[in-house]
Amino acid sequence: MLEGETLALRFIFVHISSEMKILFIGLVWPEPQSSAAGWRILQLVEAFTQIGEVHFACAAAKSKYSFPLAERGIKEHAIVLNDASFDAFVEGLQPDIVVFDRFMVEEQYGWRVAEKCPKALRILDTEDLHFLRLVT
Repeated sequence: MLEGETLALRFIFVHISSEMKILFIGLVWPEPQSSAAGWRILQLVEAFTQIGEVHFACAAAKSKYSFPLAERGIKEHAIVLNDASFDAFVEGLQPDIVVFDRFMVEEQYGWRVAEKCPKALRILDTEDLHFLRLVT
């Protein structure tokens, strides 16, 4: 993890007094053996297990390379893209923190999370915002 990210996570962890529900919403299921992004999201998921109950939701089908999250105590949820069933799911779960693994995922689900869980802290993982890179 980068220094700034470590400090941000420490800030979140220190300011939490009780066990929380954390929901990750992924475009795909984490595949740490297939990509750096898969490894990175898995690192974040595991970091958040230290402060609460972690859930991972995804609309994509699993592949043979998908990491077995359930073996690490992370609850897995298959969700449907652009469907009201997600509203019922997230309203029932009532996560305290929601992490979107890509900008596109936040666009698809962020408004639903804001509507059904207005007090949830929403975090956008920006590891794939390549336009922010300095090109020399």
